[in-house]
Amino acid sequence: MNQNLEQNKKYAIAFYKMAYEGNPAEAVKLYVGNEYIQHNPMVANGPQPFIDYFERMQREYANKSIEFVRAVAQGDLVALHTHQIWPDNVEYVTMDFFRFDEKGKIVEHWDAMQEIPKESANGNTMY
Repeated sequence: MNQNLEQNKKYAIAFYKMAYEGNPAEAVKLYVGNEYIQHNPMVANGPQPFIDYFERMQREYANKSIEFVRAVAQGDLVALHTHQIWPDNVEYVTMDFFRFDEKGKIVEHWDAMQEIPKESANGNTMY
């Protein structure tokens, strides 16, 4: 297992940013291993469905942005906590988990996404 936690965090961020900003094929080429297991129910397993999904998101929602709030690594996992702003200023908080193989490549992904509500019962942000 690759225990280079700082490198894995950097790779997870670079992979996600590159795909999100419109170059998922290059992201896959640089950062994905021999397999890519997907747990997002909107995307099939494998690199090509990932590429197709992010290419479609770029065409349909070119004016979106992402901020990486924090990255946490443990063992072969990296968790990213992000703030996304989509068209019409719709804001989301996301949490993504990436599993790395022994070669330092991403081979599995889980995520959860929630629209940020206008009001909070506790007054805390989602970050």
